[in-house]
Amino acid sequence: MQIHGAIHQFPREIKLLILAFVCTLSIGFFGGISFVRDTTNSNPTGIEERYLGNEDVEEATTMKFKKSAGEIKTMVHNHILSLSVIFFLLAIIVSTTSINKKLKLFLMIEPFISIICTFGGIYLMWTGITWMKYIIMISGLLMTLSFGTAVLMIFSQLLSKKKLTLE
Repeated sequence: MQIHGAIHQFPREIKLLILAFVCTLSIGFFGGISFVRDTTNSNPTGIEERYLGNEDVEEATTMKFKKSAGEIKTMVHNHILSLSVIFFLLAIIVSTTSINKKLKLFLMIEPFISIICTFGGIYLMWTGITWMKYIIMISGLLMTLSFGTAVLMIFSQLLSKKKLTLE
C-alpha cells in the first residue's frame, strides 16, 4: 500500500479535519512549551530548580521545593503516555505527505527518542544525576523543533494544490 503523498488525494473534509486537529494540537503543545519557559526560564539552572528545588540558594526570589516521588513519577508517566499518543498521531499524518522520505522518517521517529531522553532525564536528574539537565534541555528543544517542523510540513501539504497519481 502506497501512503507517500496520499494526503494530496484526501477529500476536502478529511483535509479540514486534519487541519483543525493539527491547529488545536499546536495550541496545546505550544501552550505547554510556554508553561515550561515560565517555570524553568529555559535554562539548565531553572530546569534543575523546577524539580530539585532551590532551598539551598540564598539569593532565590521564589522558594521552590524538591518534587516528591509521587509527583515526579506521575508527571513523567503522564507526559510519556500523552506525548507518545500525540506524536504517534502526528507521525501517521506525516507519513501521508510527499516530503523527502529521510526527513519524513526523522520527523516520525525523533520525537519518541526525545520523549524518553527528556522525561527519563527529568527522572534521572531528580534521583541525583544533575548533568541530565543538559540532556533534558537539548532533547526538549529537538522535540519542539520536530513538532514545529512536522506541523509546518503538514500545513504546506494540506494547502498545496498538488495532485499526485499514486500507483
